[in-house]
Amino acid sequence: MSTVKSALAQKSGAALIHVRSGDMVVEALRRMRDNRVRAVLVIDDDVLVGIVTQGDCAIKVLLPGLDAKQTPVGQVMTGKPVTVKPDDRLEGCMAMMAARGFRHLPVLDAGKVVGVISIGDVVKDIIRDLEHNVGDLMGYVMRDGPGG
Repeated sequence: MSTVKSALAQKSGAALIHVRSGDMVVEALRRMRDNRVRAVLVIDDDVLVGIVTQGDCAIKVLLPGLDAKQTPVGQVMTGKPVTVKPDDRLEGCMAMMAARGFRHLPVLDAGKVVGVISIGDVVKDIIRDLEHNVGDLMGYVMRDGPGG
């Protein structure tokens, strides 16, 4: 498996999707919809303060009957999210996501937010590795294998 940095490089449309903690939940939902993502970072004054997911919006806003147009993101976000660094290995990210039930990990480089790694990004990396390994094995069997 590769690093967080290489997985970020594989992502299309690497724009950083975020809101401020004072923005209303409806704005976070709009950004999720418009960018086809399930979570957005919460950044105030260039500092990561949280992450808000579709699940947060459903469980903390919809179920209690709050109004997404009048509920600030800061009220429903997960504050101080666990983060990873660009040089971290994806195996470690995958293990952390599985153990702690995360689907998204913000990526910080020298304290600055540079992206987000999702469980989907990790799965795509695993598939790329498997395809590469299958190609290598097929080459071995077809060219270099016994009787070849």
